[in-house]
Amino acid sequence: MSKEQESISNFLSKLSEIAEKVNEYLDKWLPQNEEEYSANLNEAMRYSVMAGGKRIRPALTVLTAEAFGFKGEAVYRAGCAYELYHSASLIHDDLPCMDDDDLRRGKPTNHKVFGEATAVLAGDCLMLMPYEWFGKLGEYGVSEDKIVKIMKIANEAFTYRGVIGGQMLDLRYENKKIDQETLERIHMGKTAALLRAPILTGAVLADANSEQLKSLKTYSHKIGLLFQIVDDILDIESDAATLGKNTGRDVALGKSTYPALLGLDGAKEYAKKTYNEAILAIEPLGDKMNDLKALALYLLQRKS
Repeated sequence: MSKEQESISNFLSKLSEIAEKVNEYLDKWLPQNEEEYSANLNEAMRYSVMAGGKRIRPALTVLTAEAFGFKGEAVYRAGCAYELYHSASLIHDDLPCMDDDDLRRGKPTNHKVFGEATAVLAGDCLMLMPYEWFGKLGEYGVSEDKIVKIMKIANEAFTYRGVIGGQMLDLRYENKKIDQETLERIHMGKTAALLRAPILTGAVLADANSEQLKSLKTYSHKIGLLFQIVDDILDIESDAATLGKNTGRDVALGKSTYPALLGLDGAKEYAKKTYNEAILAIEPLGDKMNDLKALALYLLQRKS
């Protein structure tokens, strides 16, 4: 086994352990199905949140906080909040008025199971619930100052400067030729923002200083782009059984992608360049960044 393979193997083992804990906490903290006034809504939320996935976003909070020596349930409470955001974005992204997808994580999309109206409301609830979960960080001894910082980080990541703004740009430029700068503006919001926020949240919980936060912010931007570049490549090279979602959708919807802009080989080269820039950004922080380096390598080489 090469050093790279060993690094990824060790990382995936750690990611699996974190994901197992994340799943336990999500199951514990999410509203139960039998609540009187919103049983169907709660079922719809749980359907999407508990549908699986690698739990990359909570893991980023955990890995970053632990790299700076901060551990505990507070980290999972904050990290799991970002899984709610992520699930909300997927529910809305799959709607007929957006990408009109019927498969997500190998299962029918939320609106296919519960109907469009319930899916919209489930997504809305999952966008708002994180603020309740961030507020509960005070129960673990997290200061009000840190909670406010985390809420600001989360808000910026999800609203018009983040995921929602990125999705709006994505819709605006469907069936239009765009340059690479515009494509990256789309994905800095739509993809990178929800990787940046969990990382910065872990860093805030662990009292990282301004220079460390700056390095982590650059790293998170780069892995956000890396994730999307590889996603675009897999949309061409992989299949629905492997990815758990329909492939070829970007072409069908007239979306601009890195392979369309740079060619398939060019996109692969750009992915490698972006990976190297991510590693360079956190190199000054030393060996405590080894897990985040392994994550970047995993994102570069992932097949699903």
